[in-house]
Amino acid sequence: MATDRRTLLADAALDVLADEGIRGLTHRAVDRRAGLPPGTTSAYFRTRAALLTGLVTRLVRLDQAELETTALRLPPLRTAEEMVDGMALLVRQRLTGEGRRRSLARYACAVESVRDPELREILVPRENAGREAVRSFLAGHGVTDVEGRTYTLLTCVDGLVFDRLVSGGEVPREALRGLVAAALR
Repeated sequence: MATDRRTLLADAALDVLADEGIRGLTHRAVDRRAGLPPGTTSAYFRTRAALLTGLVTRLVRLDQAELETTALRLPPLRTAEEMVDGMALLVRQRLTGEGRRRSLARYACAVESVRDPELREILVPRENAGREAVRSFLAGHGVTDVEGRTYTLLTCVDGLVFDRLVSGGEVPREALRGLVAAALR
């Protein structure tokens, strides 16, 4: 639960964006979702750009916390099948429940960031325990271009998540196995 008004409004904005899309994201819609009087959101986020920046900043914090928690729950990844298991867990989190809602918001914000360098900078992938686990796994298997392969593997997993958000269904384990195998070549 949000502990301050700005966080409460950013969370409400995430919900509006996930439910109504970018066109539905208005100050009034956020006020309604947060259950606050009209004008509250604009008092904290004066412009639409400020609202988007607050929303994206909150989104990144939530995503980073999820990635850290997930990475800490997993044992060190030693085998390709353990890496597939970790990727499957991440994909499941991104396609269900609150993770799905954040994924819908994240992709909407990514499109907006094409025209907004400030949003793009906030959305740039950050260092986290999950990314480090992938790097360590690949380095431990003798991959020479660890940074490039980590980027490619995580970008491909992200693409699978996007595809399933749009098309429905789950990401097949075989697709994840194929990506891990390709990263190890």
